[in-house]
Amino acid sequence: QVRLIESGGGLVQAGGSLRLSCAASGGTFSNYGVGWFRQAPGKEREFVAAVKRDSNSVLYYADSVKGRFTISRDNAANTVDLQMNNVKAEDAAIYYCAVNTGPVSTYRNPQHYRNWGQGTQVIVSS
Repeated sequence: QVRLIESGGGLVQAGGSLRLSCAASGGTFSNYGVGWFRQAPGKEREFVAAVKRDSNSVLYYADSVKGRFTISRDNAANTVDLQMNNVKAEDAAIYYCAVNTGPVSTYRNPQHYRNWGQGTQVIVSS
């Protein structure tokens, strides 16, 4: 059973950069698609980015982060990172990673994910 731990959150100035990491233990990490989601206070959890299970070339992004965020995975290190550039106030949230064993058509839907980490908080200052 894969276990996920997010890290890298913190305080960042608007326009700045932050790199989040999702580290996996247990299971065979390369068997899973991995997604990043975020949840701001009073809002539903929303899709941010996802990467296909065995490839760094099949990537998915929410329109709100496309061109600013980059997801990448290192199966040897059992990590999936989310590089956040040009951070905006609306990016402030708790960020979670999770795994998906379904087809890529399910990658944007949090209901198809499991083994959620505990989250890492991103705070954006103006």
